[in-house]
Amino acid sequence: MTDNFIAFFYRERLLVAVVSMLIVAGGILALRRLNVDAFPDVTPVQVEIDTDSQGLAPQEVEQLITFPIENEMNGISGVTRVESESKFGLSVVTVYFSDDTDIYFARQQVFERLSAAKDSIPTGFEPQMGPITTGTGQICDIAFTWDE
Repeated sequence: MTDNFIAFFYRERLLVAVVSMLIVAGGILALRRLNVDAFPDVTPVQVEIDTDSQGLAPQEVEQLITFPIENEMNGISGVTRVESESKFGLSVVTVYFSDDTDIYFARQQVFERLSAAKDSIPTGFEPQMGPITTGTGQICDIAFTWDE
């Protein structure tokens, strides 16, 4: 069996050379597209929706603001989960997307659904999307200089 396999490679040298070149070319193309960062982004694609709801208890925030927003966000394609937190005067809904989703596409989908969710929220409360954030957070550059 092995002898026949090796004999095939000796007989079909041109075919083996062409296939080898294709494999090398594919590897080079894959290497050029590889995303290499000093601090790789390990966070999932997420969009945060914050609503300032001063004067409401956590139960009221959950019923009047958080629940309608969660219901509207559950139907978006690519959503893996929706998490929320209701506190005194604050509703935070976080929508997580699959890793292959573009962050700007995800924000556009949330923005469209958010305008529909505003109809079921009492007037006077304005939900807003949070900024684009990553797991690395903010990295500060600090330089020390001195005169000799």
